[in-house]
Amino acid sequence: MSAQQNRQKADKDVAEWLPADAGVHCRYAEDWVAVKTRWDLSADPVEVLALERVAAGCPDEEITVVLAR
Repeated sequence: MSAQQNRQKADKDVAEWLPADAGVHCRYAEDWVAVKTRWDLSADPVEVLALERVAAGCPDEEITVVLAR
């Protein structure tokens, strides 16, 4: 991610920002879910809908997560 993209993203969640390159949206969503799961973080309903929308266009992938202790 470029510095400019990082500034644009700031503290926005996946419902508010996705990388400009649509080719990485699936990977971005996978990483987002992995972090939320690892740290037992919640997702608000709008965020869940955005993740579901992205995931609908992605191949089925298994996400492996090591839970934080």
